[in-house]
Amino acid sequence: MKQLIQRIFTKQGTENKPNEAPSPEKTPYELIGSEQGTRALANRFYDIMAEETYTKPLYDMHPQPLDRIREVFFEFLSGWLGGPDLFVEKHGHPMLRKRHMPFPIDQDLRDQWMFCMNKALDLEIDNPLLREGLRQSLAQLASHMINKN
Repeated sequence: MKQLIQRIFTKQGTENKPNEAPSPEKTPYELIGSEQGTRALANRFYDIMAEETYTKPLYDMHPQPLDRIREVFFEFLSGWLGGPDLFVEKHGHPMLRKRHMPFPIDQDLRDQWMFCMNKALDLEIDNPLLREGLRQSLAQLASHMINKN
């Protein structure tokens, strides 16, 4: 997944502009503010999910209270963005599709998830290149979770 993120950001004309794109020297995790920025993104995502009427079906699938799932999502994002691999250390390989199989995920739920994530990215990520690259990568990841027509 980290290689996918790197490929998305390696576009002609961006290689020599420091701090605009992830690089081997600076990961997306570092660019969004390391632990603090990653936690803010995870929390904002769940705040939006809890507030929006449109995402009620998605919200209702999550165990309440959301404290534990917020932490697990932060741990996943940490490693996925190139920071400490907290999720793997605590829970093993993410195996996201397998972990999500018990939940019927269709295009509507995928779109609700992306609605929350897009809003969270817009509010938490100032760097437009980074924001759009993450949006593309997360959209692919969300689509991969669909397991029901």
